[in-house]
Formats: sequence, C-alpha cells, structure tokens
Amino acid sequence: MAEFSLDLNEEQRDLRDWVHGFAAEVVRPAAAEWDAREETPWPIIQEAAKVGLYGFEFLATCWADPTGLSLPIASEELFWGDAGIGLSIFGTGLAVAAIYGAGTPDQMVEWVPQCFGDVDQPAVAAFCTSEPEAGSDVGAMRTRAVYDEATDEWVLRGQKAYATNGGIAGVHVVTASVEPELGSRGQAAFVVPPGTAGLNATRKLRKLGLRASHTADVFLDDVRVPGRCLLGGRDALLERLDRARSGRKASGQAAMRTFELSRPTVGAQALGVARAAYEYALDYAKERVQFGRPIIENQAVAFALADMKMEIDAARLLVWRASWMGRNNRPFTAGEGSMSKLKAGEVAVAVTDRAVQLLGGAGFLRDHPVERWYRDAKIYTIFEGTSEIQRLVISRAISGMQIR
Repeated sequence: MAEFSLDLNEEQRDLRDWVHGFAAEVVRPAAAEWDAREETPWPIIQEAAKVGLYGFEFLATCWADPTGLSLPIASEELFWGDAGIGLSIFGTGLAVAAIYGAGTPDQMVEWVPQCFGDVDQPAVAAFCTSEPEAGSDVGAMRTRAVYDEATDEWVLRGQKAYATNGGIAGVHVVTASVEPELGSRGQAAFVVPPGTAGLNATRKLRKLGLRASHTADVFLDDVRVPGRCLLGGRDALLERLDRARSGRKASGQAAMRTFELSRPTVGAQALGVARAAYEYALDYAKERVQFGRPIIENQAVAFALADMKMEIDAARLLVWRASWMGRNNRPFTAGEGSMSKLKAGEVAVAVTDRAVQLLGGAGFLRDHPVERWYRDAKIYTIFEGTSEIQRLVISRAISGMQIR
C-alpha cells in the first residue's frame, strides 16, 4: 500500500527556505517604503531576477513539481514578506497563466520570455479582463475583437479595468468578445505585443492596499495585432464558436480558464499575509505586559491566537489540495479551486483584523506592519472572483444546478 505523507520533500523545503530568506532579507525591510511611495519596486524586481526568483525558468521549475505544491509554497513565503511587492514580482504570472492555458506551444515560446524581459532590463506583463461593467459578470464584456482578413490582423476596441501592471507592461494579454451574442463562450484572448499603438493607460489607480503593485485602467483604441496573437489560433477559435452556436458543449472561455489555474496560488498569497500578521501578533502578545503579566496569559488573547493559527492551517490544506488536483488534472467537481481561494481570502481578512485588535492602539499606527497587512488582506475577498462568486461556483458544483 502506498505511503501517505504530508511532509515536504527536500526540494520543497529548500525552495521554502530560499524564498523565505529573500522575503525576510530583501522584501520585508523595503515594504513600508514602497507602500508609502505607491510605486513599482523595479530595483527589487531586478534583485529577484538576479537570484532566479523572477523569470520563466522559476515558474517552469515550480510547475515541474508533480505535487503542485512548489508554487503555492513560494507564493506564501514571498507574500509573507509583503503583498504589494510580492504581486509586483508574481503579478506577471497571471498573464503567463493565460498564455499557458490558451496558447499553442509556439505562442508560449514566443511570448512567455518577453513577459519577463531579462536580468539587465526586467519587464512585467499584464492580464486584462475586468471592465467597468464586466467584473464578476464576465459574459457582459464589451471589448470587441474584429478580424481583418485583408491584413490578417485582429482589431481590438474597448476598456479594461483594474489591470495589474496595466500600461507599464511589455506584453498585455487581453480578453475580448468575438461574437457577443454567444456571451462568455464567444470570447477569446489576445497577446498585445510591446509597443503596440493604440493601447494606453492614462493613470495609475490609488488603492487601499497592495500599493507597491501597479494597477491601471487600460484603453484599447483600434489596437491592431497580427493574427498569430490570437491565443490558441484562429482554427481552434472557429471550431469553438461553431460548437457554441450549435449548442454543443464547449471548453471554458479564456478568462475563466486562467482563474481556474491561478485561484489556489492566489489563496497561497493570502495565506502569506495572514501568517505574517499572526506571527507578529503572537510575538507582541508574549512581550506586551499589562496588569503585571504578558497579555498572552489572558485566555481571550491566547484563544484568539489559537483560532488564528487553526484557520491558517485549515486554509493551507485547502490550497494544497486544490494545487495538487490542478497539477494532476483532477477535475474540481466540488469547486475545490474556489474553496481554496475563498477560505484563504476570508482567513486573511479575519486574521489581520484580529492582529490589529490584539495590538490595540499600536495596531492602528504605521509603526507596526499589521495595519498594512490589514489593508492588503481585503483584496483577497474581491479580485479574481469575489467571495460571493466563489460561493456561487461551489454551490453550482455541488448541486449540479444553475444557482443564481
């Protein structure tokens, strides 16, 4: 009988310790500065590239792990350092996931390296799918893609909202509707190469948290891209559209495939934020003396910390299960990917809130990082599918019904 174990192997432990070291020595000391500046931390991205933490080779190595755990392990450790800087380093991975999920082998070879640039001049990439009127309702997407047969080009028109790295990216991956009457089944994803005319991001958005990560609205004004920039190719798109028109079952649309690949990893990011807040609150509770004794000796404080630890560990197990399932092509028959992101995101919000409370007035000051983690945590119940949407996915999966 095969042995069951939850022990990490040597390579996974080495990866965890290596990324944690980078987070502790490089990321965390710079976190408050870049949060206050609200700027992309290019020097730290370059440092990550120099040590091999930023680049396609790193993602490929993580993906080669047959357990699927390497990427969530690395994500948790990096985001333990800081979520804003972490997203500046790992945000490119969302565009890479879109290329990997929908692209051909030739497209992966051409575009994925350009997402990262090189050590001397690192680049970032952006995945642009949300719109002012199409966030959770992906089927309401208004960005259009029209094929110009005379020039073998696709013409993109529309507006994207809340795009990580939008406008500062080299490669933008943009989802657009090819046949609006088909809803989400009539959509496709396109690579917009560096320097393409007509793509503009006029201003950076100012955010509650993740301030070191660049977010912007992206405008597409008659953006022309070569036919080869349609991820998956035109033949595959035409076949998929034909299946949708005839009412036959078709594969999922581009944005949702990307989210399915990324949700457990996003959950791991939230875990990193939660764990940072828990560890800081635990140390503070051991040192803070009130009424002649450390506050952790009070049951109310000790029990709160026990609950924080328990919830973090429970969320991690859901993230690891979904990561293993995704890597080994196990279908999410009960919405396991959504479960992992939902639980981890809500745990991050609850744990950081509790950490601020345990520190009392000190927790409200920027002298302590828990206020930053508190601000950073909230996005994990919103982006890449709100908590409400995750519950919708799970309820549909377990019931087999179209819950609305």
